[in-house]
Amino acid sequence: MTDVVLSDPRPLLAVLVSFVAAFLIVASYRSPNVREGWTLVASLVKFGIVASMLPAVLDGTTFEWTLGAFLPGIGAPIEFALRADALGMLFAFLASGLWIITSFYSIGYMRGLDEPNQTRYFAAFAVSLAATMGIAFAGNLVTIFVFYELLSIATYPLVAHDETAEARSAGRKYLAYTMFGGGVLVLAGTALVYLLAGSVDFTAGGIAELANADPGLAMLAFFLLAIGFGVKAGIMPLHQWLPEAMVAPTPVSGLLHAVAVVKSGAFGVSRVVLDVFGPELVFDLSLPFGFTAGLVLSTIGAITLTAASLIALRKDHLKRRLAYSTISQLSYIILGLGLFGWYGLVGALLHIPAHAFMKLTLFFCAGNIHVSTHTDYISQMAGIGKRMPLTMGAFTIASLGMAGIPLLAGFVSKYYMLIGGVRMGMNFTPVAYYLAGALLLSGVLNIAYFWPVIYTAFFEAEDAHDAKPLVDFPLGGESRSIAAATDGGRAGDDAATDGGRAGDDAATDGGRAGDDANEDNAEDENGEAENADGVDDIVADAGGGDDSTPDADGVDESAVPDADLDDLPTDEDGVVRPDFDTSERDFSEPAERVDTGDYAVDQRPSDADVPFGPGRGDASDESVSDLSAADAEADRASDEDRGPDDPHGDHDDDPHGGHDADTHDDGHHGGPPAGGWEHIAGLDALRGRESTWFTLGPILTAMTLAVLLGVIPYEMGFLELIELIVDTRLPEGVVRP
Repeated sequence: MTDVVLSDPRPLLAVLVSFVAAFLIVASYRSPNVREGWTLVASLVKFGIVASMLPAVLDGTTFEWTLGAFLPGIGAPIEFALRADALGMLFAFLASGLWIITSFYSIGYMRGLDEPNQTRYFAAFAVSLAATMGIAFAGNLVTIFVFYELLSIATYPLVAHDETAEARSAGRKYLAYTMFGGGVLVLAGTALVYLLAGSVDFTAGGIAELANADPGLAMLAFFLLAIGFGVKAGIMPLHQWLPEAMVAPTPVSGLLHAVAVVKSGAFGVSRVVLDVFGPELVFDLSLPFGFTAGLVLSTIGAITLTAASLIALRKDHLKRRLAYSTISQLSYIILGLGLFGWYGLVGALLHIPAHAFMKLTLFFCAGNIHVSTHTDYISQMAGIGKRMPLTMGAFTIASLGMAGIPLLAGFVSKYYMLIGGVRMGMNFTPVAYYLAGALLLSGVLNIAYFWPVIYTAFFEAEDAHDAKPLVDFPLGGESRSIAAATDGGRAGDDAATDGGRAGDDAATDGGRAGDDANEDNAEDENGEAENADGVDDIVADAGGGDDSTPDADGVDESAVPDADLDDLPTDEDGVVRPDFDTSERDFSEPAERVDTGDYAVDQRPSDADVPFGPGRGDASDESVSDLSAADAEADRASDEDRGPDDPHGDHDDDPHGGHDADTHDDGHHGGPPAGGWEHIAGLDALRGRESTWFTLGPILTAMTLAVLLGVIPYEMGFLELIELIVDTRLPEGVVRP
């Protein structure tokens, strides 16, 4: 195998295809079929261009295209260069292939929910993939910085797609962290590397001049670059933008978590470790207490993956749980890159495609559940496995892969990293044993936060849903009181626990007096008469029983209780009994909701936008006005007692609660519908009864890729490519076992 550099425009063409597609998509905004056709054609052409370079790259060839020097400098001039080497091909081949799957899924998802602004969505999606290709094929730190910032700008419209206050806030936070935070750190690190080495070109094994630079400044440059790229990879404590970005549509979540954004962060850290400083220098840069730069990087990854897994245990919203799972899984890559040795680096790089296939499957499943049932919370998914057997089956397989179960993609990559940690502990430093322990602990935590989803879907019935204290309420137990009300009743309120009036015998369902039997009506009438007589008696008692005569104005002052004398209404036993029947309000009905903007429906939007959410009402839309006033009041009251994380509310007012109620579960929004989930057999699901194949097909494809990578990683080309990358980056003394 010989190292050959060929001047070839294909790296540039792989970038330009998506830019051209974005213009064609915008021009075709009046024709959705044509618009989405351009999306599919561009994805196929891009993948074809990238795949055409793969065989030559596996033989050691590098494809290069340069625009020429565009920045003068104190050393060599800085070129705008695109270079398709083995490491860049790993990321480009993965992202371009998954764009095809995500494009099909986006069509089914966006049409299934009748999302607004679909042209903007597909155009921004195309530009994001163009920026991703630029990051993959960047030939130096300046070029990767340009595309890194372009990716942040292009994905902002996707994060803020719903245009709600929460979506805009998430978009601003995303830009603040990734563009103005991570981008500035990358730029500072790039400038410092250029000052130290006189070059910013990516070189297999690292830039040689950095080994002779001042160790303190080299260490500073390393962490500026590693943390700058790590912001997009979600390392703690710079991860807050990632869960907030879950307000975006699910295909965007898949783009963020599996195809482009977070992978660009992990890929950037890989470039810094392998092609800027080199694995040997990263291990040699020393810190106090025996730590090296690589061990510090691995320790950050170990802390992040453990903490994120613990946080994921407490998230009831499925996409938020998956978001923290992403933060945890990406830290495997960061941890593995800090392990000096062949096994650790192979495992870290192999986890890039492994996590992509598994996490894309999981997010696609979450989106398909939302499209088909408008359900987003795990605690509402009891028995949903019989409604969506293929979707939840794929979710189960991908979850097992994330936990590292054998024969799945996650097992292979984690096995390599575990061996790498043990070997590093044996040969270099015992600190690596703790890193291996963090890998094992995270695998257990993966099972802990994925198993409740699987158990709820397949092993619980809608009418016998188990309470899960770790999910439902921070202190354990039920999230709302189930004890009988004892502070608002009056004499004669037999078993009245719902705020009912006197005489509501056993009224526990919010009904009014007299709903249970006809004779109750007569009792109520008699009760009202007795109450009227009782009022007269109370007034007489309040006056001390003295006979009084009206004054000149005709007002009997003795009938008016005197607050100064504490002459309050009492019963025949002398117990103060205020009269609650004086109000015209029917207390058996819920109180009117006071809109303060902090209810669950305002705080927890999910995937989609609807035309009837807060601030989006259409006076001409008669579909919403058909709801009865009583139903609307009941909906408001049911939300009033719930916090922003409580899933058990009706999401009709949620601006992301879903569309097309008439076509999905009879207008049901969230959780099992009346009568429970419809049971769909496997063959019926394959015939399209579960959901459209535009969403189901990509789910099964991504799941299949996760299985194949676990069974035949070498034959898929990824392991062969990764072994080539690692063999050319490690020093001669550290070779493959």
